[in-house]
Parts: sequence; structure tokens; C-alpha cells
Amino acid sequence: MNSKKVVITGGPGTGKSTLINQLIKNGYTCLEEISRQIILDAQKKGTEQLFLTEPLLFSKLLLKGRIQQFEQANYLQSEITFFDRGVHDVLAYMNYIGNTYPKHFVEACENAVYDTVFILKPWEEIYISDNERYENFNQAQAIHDHLLNTYKAFNYNLIDVPFGTVEYRTNFILNALKP
Repeated sequence: MNSKKVVITGGPGTGKSTLINQLIKNGYTCLEEISRQIILDAQKKGTEQLFLTEPLLFSKLLLKGRIQQFEQANYLQSEITFFDRGVHDVLAYMNYIGNTYPKHFVEACENAVYDTVFILKPWEEIYISDNERYENFNQAQAIHDHLLNTYKAFNYNLIDVPFGTVEYRTNFILNALKP
């Protein structure tokens, strides 16, 4: 069975992980965000914000993990696999900070083709900074723009998820995936 690959993306603090957790609770197969684990591992080794101090290293680790998730979905016995961010998010963040990256980053995006991409707009009412999320709300909006531009550059038609309760947003996504 080839699982339908569905990305839920958006800037920091838009409710992606909350949606993924709700989908898991509803019995759907979801591959969770891996950047927090990379950040926590770096912090244990004494680097407070790996993305800020070594953005290319951070992005290489993230890209490797996201490619593994994409490939893992090929072997899952589920109709739909949801991803908390996709391979393309790595490029968007590198473009956001204005950093260069190797050609294989672009090739990874060309090779990782998702069936559907949902995007969550910045939502000031729910935005919270924390230990792993250092961006302010204005930066979150700029990241959102880079995500839009990056996915569109790879010919994705992004589906905007409206604001609302987690149940409303989850139902919106599930209804949008119905044939």
C-alpha cells in the first residue's frame, strides 16, 4: 500500500503539532516534527541554538531526518501519512536566514513529492515563544512567507487551514482530503 503523503506546515507557533497530536488521537498515522529533538540534543552538548550558531549543520541534520521520514512513509500500512513539516521546510528556513546550501538540498525537495500540503497562517492569539522556539511573531510571519514561496517554487498548491478550534481545523483537513 502506498500511503498518501500529506504535509502540515506553517511558521512557528501556528498549531501544527497540536493538529498532529489530534490526528494521532483520532487514529491517523503521523510523523512528528524532529527539529525539537535536534535542538534538545545540541543543548545537551552545550549549544543553545544550533540553528542560529550552525544553521547549515542544523539543516543537514534536519534534512536527513525528514528524508528518512519521507522514505519511512513508503512502508507504512496506512492510507494517509501526515507529516509535521516536510523536506521543503528546510529550504524555506535557509532562505529565510539568507544562508546558502548545497545543491543536494534542492534535489531532496525534487525527490520528495507530497500528495497534499496544508499551510497554517501565523495566528497571534495562540503564538507562544519557548525554549526551542526563539522567533518572535513578526519573524514567524516572515517564515510563513518563505514557506509559501518555497512550496510554490516546487509547484505545490497549498491549502490554507482556517483559524478555529483544533477539532475544526482537523475536520477541515480531513474533509479536504476526501475524494
